[in-house]
Amino acid sequence: MSQVSPGPQGRKRQRELTGRHVVITGASSGIGRAAALAVADKGAVVFLLARRGDELAEVVTEITDAGGRAYGYQCDVTDAASVEAAVKAVLDQHGHVDMLVNNAGRSIRRAIHRSTDRMHDFERTMAVNYFGAVRMTLALLPQMRERGFGHIVNISSAGVQVATPRFAAYLASKAALDKFAEVAAVETLADGVGFTTIHMPLVRTPMIAPSGDQGPSESPEWAAGTIVRALTERPKRIDVPLGTLAEYGGIITPRLRDRVLHRYYRALPDSPAAKGESVEDVPVEVPPAPAPKPRSAARKATGTALRRAARWVPGTHW
Repeated sequence: MSQVSPGPQGRKRQRELTGRHVVITGASSGIGRAAALAVADKGAVVFLLARRGDELAEVVTEITDAGGRAYGYQCDVTDAASVEAAVKAVLDQHGHVDMLVNNAGRSIRRAIHRSTDRMHDFERTMAVNYFGAVRMTLALLPQMRERGFGHIVNISSAGVQVATPRFAAYLASKAALDKFAEVAAVETLADGVGFTTIHMPLVRTPMIAPSGDQGPSESPEWAAGTIVRALTERPKRIDVPLGTLAEYGGIITPRLRDRVLHRYYRALPDSPAAKGESVEDVPVEVPPAPAPKPRSAARKATGTALRRAARWVPGTHW
């Protein structure tokens, strides 16, 4: 019997998040919290995983008070037993998981010459950013394959494409996750399981606060919108123009790219935290978002058209 094509409306319904079961790690604050709110607003049933139970409960309450469906599970992605227990609880209580957002992460900004006696910097970032994400993926993959559908979104960094100085530990862990997803996507293609890698730019969250000013950044809400797009449109990867430019530059003019990045490295000093100085008395504040400028209707329409056109640029939205 020939299979009838679902048609445009059917395909659109398949891309909607209404009723989808979505797991988000690191969901108690920052990008994870904003993503949980945004995904729930699209009608998904959201399972929030994080270590901090009190903050997790606050986000769940915020979603349910707004009419959404959310459930919190305290979980440490670096601990195998914790992940096993959380995943078992989700599956026992809710039956299945459609989508996973590997968002939980740890960032360290420190020059390599200050890390020669700090091997734990590299081990801790790998434990969360790589092994934690792989552990979650492996835990949920069997039931996705059995059901013939699943989508996994990995939050990577544009710094992987740029090779940003002082982030060797962080970017190495994200690069490992990128390659894992690339291989896994090939192997699970016929199983109906897909992967999207988002090379996030700098986002204003508590995670970046100890490192000080690092340049232009995006809001957690912007990042959440990007995650929603990854879950609905399911591209292979989502990049930002800076990352794409740096990646091409590293292929075409690698020596020039290195010189430019070295100047950047010399221009911005290590933060007090990277130098091992005490920062206990310094309040940790997230950099404020720049005040929005009023835009005319014409400018809004132009901006929308440009954003849509940018999705066709290779490397921006694959």
